[in-house]
Formats: sequence, C-alpha cells, structure tokens
Amino acid sequence: MRALVIDDSAAMRNIIARCLKALGFDVVQAIHGKDAVEKLRSDAKFDVILVDWNMPEMNGYEFIKAVRAVEDWRGIPLMMVTTETETTQVVRALAAGANEYLMKPFTPEMLGDKLALLGVTTS
Repeated sequence: MRALVIDDSAAMRNIIARCLKALGFDVVQAIHGKDAVEKLRSDAKFDVILVDWNMPEMNGYEFIKAVRAVEDWRGIPLMMVTTETETTQVVRALAAGANEYLMKPFTPEMLGDKLALLGVTTS
C-alpha cells in the first residue's frame, strides 16, 4: 500500500510518514498541494492521500478540489490531517471531497483508526 503525505512542515511529514511506515505503508512526501499534484501526474498509484490544510502554493482545500476534478484520481481516499478544528472547515473539506478528517495533535492509534474507517489497511 502506498500513501502520499502532504504537509509544508518537514517535521509533521516525517511524523505522519513514520506512523504510516509502522503500519506497513510505503510513503511519498510532498511539501504542498502543487508538489503533490505533480507527484500524482507522474505516478497516481496511491492508496490514500493525507493532506494538511494550511500550506503555501496550494492549500489542502484547493488540493482536494483539484484531485476530485480529475476522473482518474476521484477514487483515491483523501484524509485531511490538520489543526483546523472549526466545524465549518471540516464541513468544507468533506464537501470538497475529503473522506476523513483527523485533527492534530493525534496518536498513531487515531491515525490507524481513521485509515481503518477508510478501508485502507495493509493487513
């Protein structure tokens, strides 16, 4: 299973990647939405995408809208992993096409539970 992790914070990307690797995922990292779109264009074979909301270049909300606009990418499960906790932001992300929403800070168990809800597990 392959995961794409998108966050402008290298520390947060590494934390998420470490959690995913412990769950058996191969992980590709992107520094913002535009970087992630390029990675999808070159290799769209991801089983799940975890994306932060607040990033330069293209934020997570814009990224989700861009991904859902491409037919070949519509089936990839998307999870927002962000500090944005306002209900309106959660609703906007889900309406744009996010499948799940995980608020920072989180535990590896919380991440695993959300992946299980998406049906994205390596076991």
